[in-house]
Amino acid sequence: MQKYDYILLLAAFLFLGSCSPEITTEEKDGFNLVSQSDGPKLGYSPKSGVTLITEKGFAFKDLNRNGKLDAYEDWRLPVDERAQNLASQMTVEQMAGLMLYSAHQAIPARGTGFFGGTYGGKAFEESGAEPSDLSDAQLKFLKDDNLRHVLITSVESPAVAAQWNNTAQAYVEGFGLGLPVNTSSDPRHGSDSYAEYNAGAGGKISMWPSTLGLAASFDPELMHQFGEIAAAEYRALGIATALSPQIDLATEPRWSRFDGTMGEDPDLATDMARAYVDGMQTSIGDKEVADGWGYGSVNAMVKHWPGGGPEEGGRDAHFGYGAYAVYPGNNLADHLKPFTEGAFKLNGKTSKAAAVMPYYTISWQRDTVNGEEVGNSYNKYLIRDLLREMYGYDGVVCTDWMITKDTHSVGTFEGKCWGVETLTEAERHFKALEAGVDQFGGNNDMGPVIEAYQMGVAKYGEAAMRERFERSAVRLLRNIFRVGLFENPYLDVEETKQIVGNPDYMKAGFDAQLRTIVLLKNHEQTLPQKKQLKVYIPERVVPATKNWFGFEVPEKREIPFNLDVVKHYFEVVATPAEADFALVGIKNPDGGVGYDENDLEQGGSGYVPISLQYSPYEAIAARDESLAGGSPFEDFTNRSYKGKTVKTNNSGDMDLVLKTRNEMGDKPVIVVAHVSKPMIFSEIEPSASAILVHMGVQDQALLEIISGAVEPSALLPFQMPANMKTVEEQFEDVPRDMTPYTDSDGNQYDFAFGLNWQGPIDDSRVSTYK
Repeated sequence: MQKYDYILLLAAFLFLGSCSPEITTEEKDGFNLVSQSDGPKLGYSPKSGVTLITEKGFAFKDLNRNGKLDAYEDWRLPVDERAQNLASQMTVEQMAGLMLYSAHQAIPARGTGFFGGTYGGKAFEESGAEPSDLSDAQLKFLKDDNLRHVLITSVESPAVAAQWNNTAQAYVEGFGLGLPVNTSSDPRHGSDSYAEYNAGAGGKISMWPSTLGLAASFDPELMHQFGEIAAAEYRALGIATALSPQIDLATEPRWSRFDGTMGEDPDLATDMARAYVDGMQTSIGDKEVADGWGYGSVNAMVKHWPGGGPEEGGRDAHFGYGAYAVYPGNNLADHLKPFTEGAFKLNGKTSKAAAVMPYYTISWQRDTVNGEEVGNSYNKYLIRDLLREMYGYDGVVCTDWMITKDTHSVGTFEGKCWGVETLTEAERHFKALEAGVDQFGGNNDMGPVIEAYQMGVAKYGEAAMRERFERSAVRLLRNIFRVGLFENPYLDVEETKQIVGNPDYMKAGFDAQLRTIVLLKNHEQTLPQKKQLKVYIPERVVPATKNWFGFEVPEKREIPFNLDVVKHYFEVVATPAEADFALVGIKNPDGGVGYDENDLEQGGSGYVPISLQYSPYEAIAARDESLAGGSPFEDFTNRSYKGKTVKTNNSGDMDLVLKTRNEMGDKPVIVVAHVSKPMIFSEIEPSASAILVHMGVQDQALLEIISGAVEPSALLPFQMPANMKTVEEQFEDVPRDMTPYTDSDGNQYDFAFGLNWQGPIDDSRVSTYK
């Protein structure tokens, strides 16, 4: 061999050697982490039976333990090809399990209540189990029912959540086809008003305003930032799917879920929805795998198609008394817009929201093809014709929780099978499948899904029904593949501790809170107040009542602000006489749910008004005949409450403002209202020198504005009505159609209204959206 040829051969050898992927394995706590220079990291449990397959120098997980590289195990292939290959290998039972979404799971499952559970047949406290262990119910539904989508609620700590994730992933990896768990969460970034913000301190998770509060910033970029940070914390907790955002258009001011929305304006809600989903779903840098998806992505499940906002009379569809959404303004179009123009038309590369959840409601007279009056998840026109065909949506459609379960009255918190109450549980599953649904929320048992499959076989044949199940399986698997769970579903617990609630994220959340507090009134420049002035804070009394689920809540007395925080800004005094100003904390009127068992027992229909004012309210201007009605549990269809009177549970808040004004004389009274929906201000506004409203912030954020450290900049994302007459006369489906309240300074509390120190804000946000 010539010397020149030898040099070329040696160079080629060195070149090839340098390009060969280097594979290393690191033993972590409970799993092995495989790194390769030109491929993704792979995580697997050494106890699961899964081993590695190498091909062309790359490593792959042999998830089904068959000794060969299947297409679904090959991370080099497109997601759809992998999903189709895996679906084709799945049994009907495995696909049925994939269609399940668990009931709410607390980690650990303490006690015997709604989120309770057992460990080895014993209550957690008696079992000796670790907080991150799997409960008996979880062991069963993960293995026996093939369930892979788990909804978690409370977690003891981020570390426990990460450890539970690893335990669950190792468990399911050991049988079947090795499908990982896709864990999800309802929104969990709310603010603890009493918590003190410290720039150097972290927390269990960063604290932000509600989405309604973020909407008050009128800044989609802020919503996008929230989505990015929430996604980072979710993935560190093991959460790969968010049961959010709630993008219902809040056109009905009495609705109990108003505070979960992005306000009543279709343009603002559309931009905010798009920003939220883009921030939540988009991976960047080395976390991106393909098309914006990757290890930093969280699947967003937007809700509730086709919009849950226009509930008749404001009654909510978690109960039969609120089963109907109505459209007196014939305005379905505005309610679709946050979906079709926002969540389905993203700026980012993920293109559209990964999943959609229909609401419980019967969308009254919206089915223009079949004329069916059934819950949205059962309605072929709304799901198949409108969502799937007209708008081309091919993502996952997951029902809201417990729609297939039985119910026995319109007023009990049970199943929510509106319009199909007389069907069996299996028949409800089949009807939803025919409508185009892929997944069933709140179902741990695959039995009814298998029964529905057999019904389909009898009606359409085995091949057609198998194809129908595979179609849903591919959609569901696509969302698991895209976020990298098949490669590495495991978490480094120490990294989780560093990520979740870290100081940078806490600061971002606190800064966002400052931008979501609306200054409604500032008579004669009452605000800001100089630091170290003397402040009187009256005690707030909340009478005993029943909560949303019907459970008794005892009376409580509270100082509505954290005095330790207040003392950093002002001197707290015990009496009005000593004070320079008063600070009164209240909540919007608690006007009930629109249904009262006492009215039913006294011979009435049970239907009563929902009030947005503190003083007793008689519904003189209500409809004579309800637009919708009817239930197997009622012998009438007219749900009108005209002429009936309701009392607000927290009318003491109004009394507190009036009493404090009387006690303070001419000295300033600053009212801070925590609102979850619109309210009637005429009863308290004249007695307030200044009014701030917020949708969930820390007390410290409020005090930054009250003391002048920060200037208010937020705007109302909804109208504050002048009176209950305009509330009764507005159309449940039409935005911004009430007469807004005009205060004693001449300012109108309309959509996009807010003050800064100079007066009414009139900037580019106002011109864009108003």
